[in-house]
Amino acid sequence: GYIVREYCENPSNFRCEYPLKKFLKDNGIPAICGIDTRELTKLLREEGVTTAKICYEPPVDLKELKDFVLSEAVPAVSCGKAYKVLSDGEKRFSVALIDYGAKQNIIRSLTKRGCEVTVVPYDTSAEDILAIKPDGIMLSNGPGNPEDNTKSIEQIKKLIGKVPVFGICLGHQLTALAMGAKTEKLKYGHRGANQPVKDISGGRTFITTQNHGYAVVSDSIKNGVLRYINANDGSCEGIVYPDKKCFTVQFHPEACAGPHDTDFLFDDFIDMMGEKNNAQG
Repeated sequence: GYIVREYCENPSNFRCEYPLKKFLKDNGIPAICGIDTRELTKLLREEGVTTAKICYEPPVDLKELKDFVLSEAVPAVSCGKAYKVLSDGEKRFSVALIDYGAKQNIIRSLTKRGCEVTVVPYDTSAEDILAIKPDGIMLSNGPGNPEDNTKSIEQIKKLIGKVPVFGICLGHQLTALAMGAKTEKLKYGHRGANQPVKDISGGRTFITTQNHGYAVVSDSIKNGVLRYINANDGSCEGIVYPDKKCFTVQFHPEACAGPHDTDFLFDDFIDMMGEKNNAQG
């Protein structure tokens, strides 16, 4: 949805190709103007994330809003069938990317490092993934409550420890659940391109991009080591599973948020796959 206080009917920028209204209609995005956005911001700051509806006038019956539950979020955004993206230049590694709603820059971050990426739907079995003999497995970002994805969690249990695994956002949460940890809904969530994340192993703080409403409960982490925390609220931002050749982060390292970007994590994943191949050799 799109909510603004004032709507510009006649844009004057020389780069404008068509009005905002056309863009919204063409993409099926509901919008409203004349809203006191400052008041709305204050409401969200006090009450936290809340269910809302864009409408012409306040509904008489609020039951629809009270009963609303987001369901089937991941199936709605995952790819319908598997597809392959070739590496840029010489192929170094083969990566299976499980698509829970993957951002394209995850794929680009891998292919530019010499990875051939096979993107598979969220409900692909562990057996089918391992059958393509990947050098590593990428667990993507995605929407919704991580605890709703019980089948995906079961498949991740079968994958952890078999080949190197790197999880981002929802992939991070699903891995934690697969390893016996718990998740919780945050009151406000972490959203925006300026979320500070501290590496507690070295003390450095990174500015990251985030967009999520759930987090792993730090005290519940099992079989792993807490590596990154949110510098604002101390919540879990990343876990390393040294015995399983697996690490996961809550933020988006492919999003290039700040002056000290965290895309080096993709290099760590490459190194991990290289260690696996050297060990086998």
